[in-house]
Amino acid sequence: MNEKKSEEKENAAEPGTSLTPDEQKEVRKRLGREPNALELGMIDIMWSEHCSYKSSRPILKMLPTTGGAVVVGPGYDAGVIDIGGGWCAAFKIETHNHPSAIDPYNGAATGIGGIVRDILSMGARPVALFDSIHFGSLSSPHSRWLLRNVVKGIGDYGNCIGVPTVGGELQFDEGFERNCLVNAACLGFVRKDKIMKSDTAGEGDHIILAGGSTGRDGIHGVTFASKNLSMESEGERPAVQVGDPFTKKLLIDATLELLEAGLLKSLKDLGGGGLTCASSELAFKSGGGADIDISKIHLREKGMSPYEIMLSESQERMLYIADDARKAGVIAILEKYGIRYAEIGKITKGNYRVLDEKGKVLAEMKASLLTEAPTVDRPTKELKFEGKCMKLNKDISFALGQLMASENLCSRSWIYEQYDHEVGDRTVGKPGHDSAVLLAPNGGAVVVKLDSDSLWCNIDPYKGSAGVVCEAYRNVVSCGGKPLACVDNLSFGNPEKPEVMFQFKESVRGISDALKALETPCVGGNVSFYNEDEETKLSIKPTPVIMMVGVIDSLKKLRKCRMNKGEKLVLVGETRAEIGGSEYCRTILGAHCGVLPEPDLAAEKRNGEFVLANWENINAVHDVSRGGIAYALLEMCVQADMGAKITLDPIPMSGKEHVREEDIVFSETHGRYIIATKKAEELLAAAAKAGVPAAEIGIVGGGKIEIDAYQFKLQDMKEGYGKALWKAMEHNKV
Repeated sequence: MNEKKSEEKENAAEPGTSLTPDEQKEVRKRLGREPNALELGMIDIMWSEHCSYKSSRPILKMLPTTGGAVVVGPGYDAGVIDIGGGWCAAFKIETHNHPSAIDPYNGAATGIGGIVRDILSMGARPVALFDSIHFGSLSSPHSRWLLRNVVKGIGDYGNCIGVPTVGGELQFDEGFERNCLVNAACLGFVRKDKIMKSDTAGEGDHIILAGGSTGRDGIHGVTFASKNLSMESEGERPAVQVGDPFTKKLLIDATLELLEAGLLKSLKDLGGGGLTCASSELAFKSGGGADIDISKIHLREKGMSPYEIMLSESQERMLYIADDARKAGVIAILEKYGIRYAEIGKITKGNYRVLDEKGKVLAEMKASLLTEAPTVDRPTKELKFEGKCMKLNKDISFALGQLMASENLCSRSWIYEQYDHEVGDRTVGKPGHDSAVLLAPNGGAVVVKLDSDSLWCNIDPYKGSAGVVCEAYRNVVSCGGKPLACVDNLSFGNPEKPEVMFQFKESVRGISDALKALETPCVGGNVSFYNEDEETKLSIKPTPVIMMVGVIDSLKKLRKCRMNKGEKLVLVGETRAEIGGSEYCRTILGAHCGVLPEPDLAAEKRNGEFVLANWENINAVHDVSRGGIAYALLEMCVQADMGAKITLDPIPMSGKEHVREEDIVFSETHGRYIIATKKAEELLAAAAKAGVPAAEIGIVGGGKIEIDAYQFKLQDMKEGYGKALWKAMEHNKV
C-alpha cells in the first residue's frame, strides 16, 4: 500500500489535464481504477479535440466516402485513390494553425514535415506539396510578418527535402489577424499492391523507432491546438515543434528503400500526440496491444520524465514494424543511411503498456481506451447573416483596376517564386494556373487544386461550402482532369459555442451534398477547432478547404492553357446577377454581405462533363469564380500575354434587361467556363445538343482588354496584377 501511494505521489507531480469532469469519470469507469498521472496525460492528449474529433465525428458521417476509385478512405494517415495502370495516388491535408500563429517559421515547416510523413505511412513516394494559407489584411505589419515567415518555412523545408511545392492558395481577411491558418497538403504515388496501412502488424512484431531524437519540444502540442489563443499563448512556444528537413530527407529515402525491399509489415509516423498516438493506434488497428520500453528511446535532453517522453511531438520520427525474419534487414538499411534507431517494443495481444528499463509497468490500459474517445453532442444555434450589398453603380474600368490589384486577387508570384516547383521533373501545370498538373507513373497525369472562401462560408456556411467544392471541381476540369475524390480541411472557431457548431454542421452538410451530386467522395481530412482569440472572443470566419484530385488519362490531352490570336471566346454556363459575397462586394463596395450564388449542382456536373467531353475542341479554358467574367478574362490574357475583346450581350442570362453591367461582369455564379477555341461552331453545336447554355462572346488578340465600350491596356493590367503583392511585401519589411 505504501509503495502504491509513493508511486501515485510521484506521478501526481506531473502537469494537469484538460479533460472535463465527465471525461475523467469516463476514464475511471473504463479503466476500473484511478489513472496515474502518466496514464491521465496520455488519455488527455488522445481525447483532445485535435486527436479524437470528439465534437466533429458524428457530423462528419454525413460525408460520402466510397466510390469506384477509392482504395483507402478516412481513418488512415492519407486517402488513396486508383488512378489506373496499377498505380494509386495518396493525398492528405492538415492544419498547423496554432503553432504557425506563435512561431510562423517552425509552425509552417513542421506542418510540411508532418504531412510528408503521412504520405510515407501509406507506402507512397511524396511527389508534390501544396498549401492553403490565410492571414489578416496586408496593411497589418503583424500579418505581413506571419506571411513572410510562413512562406519561408514552407519553402525552406520543401526545398531541402526535394519535394516541389506546386500549388496552393492565399487569402486575406481581417478575421485571420490573430489566428492565421496554415494548411499543408501532400500527394504521393504508390503501386496498388504496395499500399501500406497501420492495421497489418501481428503479435510479436518488433516496434522500431527511427529518425530524430526525442526532446521536450512539442509537448502538449495537440492540447495547445485544442484551445483558443490568448496573450499567454506566446509562453507555449515549447508546444511548437522544430523541424529538421535534412533528417527528413534521409527518412524519406530510407523508408522508400524499406518499402521497396518488402521489409515492413506496417509503419506509422509520429505527429500530433507523439509516441502515444502512433503506437496506440498501431496496436488498436492491429487488434491488440503493445509493450513500449521507454528506456530504449534516444533522448535529446537529460532528465526527461516518462510523461515527457510519451507526449513529446519531436519531429522527424517514424515507427517501423517488422517481424523476426525482417528485423535485421530493417536495421541494416537504417544504419546504411546513418539514421538513429531503437527497438522499443513489440505488438502484443494484451493491453497497451509503457515499461521502464526494469520492466516495471508505468502505464497500462486497453489500446481502445486511448483511441476511442467519447463523442460530444454539442448544441447548435442558427446564425443568420444579415445585410445586403449596396446597389452602387461603379465604373467597370475603376472596379477592374482595383480588383486585379486587390490583395485577394493579385498574382501570388511573390510566394511561389520562393518555392522549388520543378524538382522531380513531374510538374507540368505550374503555380499560377487553375490547378497543378503532375506527370503520373502510369503514363497519364493527376490534377490537384486547393480552394476555400471564408467570406462565402461566413455569410452562408451551407451555400458557401458547397460553392467551394464546386470551384475546386471546376479548377480540376479546367486543366482537363476528371475529378475523382477530395480531402477536406475544416477550420472553425470554438465548438463550445452553439453558433460555431451551427456553422460547422451546415458547412459539412453543404460539402456533403455537393460531393454526392458531383460523385467525388471525401477520402480523408482534418478538423481544426478553437481558432479564436481569447481576448477579443472573435472567431475566424468558417474556412473549409477542399483539395480536389482528378486524372488525365493521356498526355495527349495536356494543354498549355494559353490563348492564341484569332481564337474565339465561348462562355459555357448561365450567368445570374449574383454578386453577394463576391470580391466585387468586398473590394469595391467594402461590404461583406449579400445573397450568395446558388450552387446548381446538376448544372455544375453537366457543364463540367461537357467541357471534358469536348476537350479536343478546346485550346485554353478558365473557370469563372472569384472576380467573375472580367477577372477570368484578365488572367487568361496575362497568361497568354495577349489582349481580347468580349461583348456582354450574347451572355446566357435570364432577365438581362433588368441587370446592371457590373452584375454581369463581376457575378460569381457557379458552373461557368471561358473557353478559347478555333472551333466555336462545333463547340456551340455540341452545347446545344447537350442542353448546356453557351455563347460566343469575343475574340483573342491585340494589346488591350475590351469589355463592350470599356478598354484597358494589357500592360497596365499586368503591372497592377503582377506587382501588387511584391510591392506590399518588399516595400514593407516589417
